[in-house]
Amino acid sequence: MNKNEKKSTTSVAFFSDSLPERNGTGAYYFDLLKSLKSEIPNIEIFQPLHNVRLNFLSIPMPGDPSQKLITPNLFRIHKGLKKLKPKTIISVTPGPFGLVGYLYAKKHKLKFITAFHTNFEQLTKIYWNPLTRSFANLYLRSINKLLCQNSHLTLIHNSGLIQEMESLGSKNHKIMGTPLPEFYLEKPLKAPPNTIKQICFAGRLAAEKNIDLIIQAAAHFSQIKFVIIGEGPLRNKLKKQASPLKNVQFMTWLNREELVNMVDLSNALLLPSKIETFGSVAFEAMARGRPVIVSKNAGINEWDTLSKCILQLENEGELINSIQKLIDMNPEERTTLSNNANSAAREFHTNTIQQWIDLLIEESV
Repeated sequence: MNKNEKKSTTSVAFFSDSLPERNGTGAYYFDLLKSLKSEIPNIEIFQPLHNVRLNFLSIPMPGDPSQKLITPNLFRIHKGLKKLKPKTIISVTPGPFGLVGYLYAKKHKLKFITAFHTNFEQLTKIYWNPLTRSFANLYLRSINKLLCQNSHLTLIHNSGLIQEMESLGSKNHKIMGTPLPEFYLEKPLKAPPNTIKQICFAGRLAAEKNIDLIIQAAAHFSQIKFVIIGEGPLRNKLKKQASPLKNVQFMTWLNREELVNMVDLSNALLLPSKIETFGSVAFEAMARGRPVIVSKNAGINEWDTLSKCILQLENEGELINSIQKLIDMNPEERTTLSNNANSAAREFHTNTIQQWIDLLIEESV
């Protein structure tokens, strides 16, 4: 069987509890499947829809009450699986949809793979009280163990997760890259202003994102406009904290086409998070040729090809120093950093898509 025949016979079903493009996990698989479809047409993802029926199960996710665990529509899933006839099942979340994927693979004796994107146990430590947290973590750890112990392969997105996966019983793991949205690659690049005029943040307005550090930096750099894009539980508190500052602008959640325009208008993007499994928004900003300042503990720094083009934030107190370092660069140095970031992100995307193609063909044989 040649390579093209293998592609045509490859059939894979993904299961995710994330809405398409709603968060990092949702965006990851939206971008991935869009890029893979031309090479491997028989792939589908089963996940919640934006407009769903009344849900029997609706539990807010830690740190973002707007996202909830939703009861899967089993009739819709059964109909889709009957048409797809998958040979491989990949569950990417430990919620109801992920469990449905596991149970389907077990029933039909299909190859089962787990992908680990978010350490929800760390998020519960930030948001939930000890009693609620203990119940949540018992569930999360139990389900993650069930998925990992019964997986032919566990997919992770930085090497820092290897120990966690092994503790959950993963017997075999593979580190996978992250894809980019196609329009981030196709849209012509715009050169940033020669001087640092605007810096942006995009993401959930929540405790793990350390947005208060951005407001502190805005107070220090009154000549720079700081744009904070997103929604979340801390929105009102952060707006009140920033109210004395004229150089801070809050914007609501933007779709990704709108977001890329805002990134293009900015000189840099900040991501000073306490917890960041990868850091897709920084990766996307790099693809637009923008310098990024990212916490050292973010998973994106585990990839050498990307980390060498990132201004790493060693600790929380150094955000102002990191911004000053960017300001102190001459225009040529910033241009070089921008060009290197763009090249590294595009190469990483290309390698990631090929990595996924090779994996799916291999696992479907």
